[in-house]
Amino acid sequence: MTARVGMLDDVAAERLGLADDLEALAPEQWAVPSLCAGWTVHDVVAHLTLSTRQSVPWTFWRTLRARGNLERAFADMARERAAAFRPGELIGQLREMAHVDRRLALAGELDPLNDLLVHSQDVWIPLGRGRELPVERALPCLRHVWAAPFVGAAKRFAGLRLRAVDADWSAGEGPEVHGPVGALLLAANGRAAGLDGCDGEGLDEARRRFG
Repeated sequence: MTARVGMLDDVAAERLGLADDLEALAPEQWAVPSLCAGWTVHDVVAHLTLSTRQSVPWTFWRTLRARGNLERAFADMARERAAAFRPGELIGQLREMAHVDRRLALAGELDPLNDLLVHSQDVWIPLGRGRELPVERALPCLRHVWAAPFVGAAKRFAGLRLRAVDADWSAGEGPEVHGPVGALLLAANGRAAGLDGCDGEGLDEARRRFG
């Protein structure tokens, strides 16, 4: 049975919008380091084209090759795909897969949307083109990743209270960190850059959590 994608219309809109925006990049911008350590813009876009193409057996096999390190396996796959496909080809793939209702069975229904929102910022922030994420898309993803143990958001911010200023959402107890849902989503996904859009008495401690 095929694993279905949550909020598919929003996923499609994000894929198509990203593809359109990527068309404007100069060749040298594809080699710029992204917010993902060791990944270029090219690598991140290549990773996003894997969302509808990965199978569980292949992912397990690649993880075994990476000595059990899933993050390393994903990085290896992204770099290999970036080496195999030129920017224009990856842009075309994003458009072709825009409405494909398929995801890796190991992932949650909202993981494809969460990946698109976060990884698009991984690309645009280093290029000086970060954007406000749509609240109606970012808020369900924030709720999802906060409850997802493999993301570790609740553990990372233990002893702090996070509160959205543009939506009815808060989590945790302690000194407060508040900001837009999009900024909190980045922080919850392990991006220190998300805290640049936040404030509150707990902000300095939150920054320390990222080292």
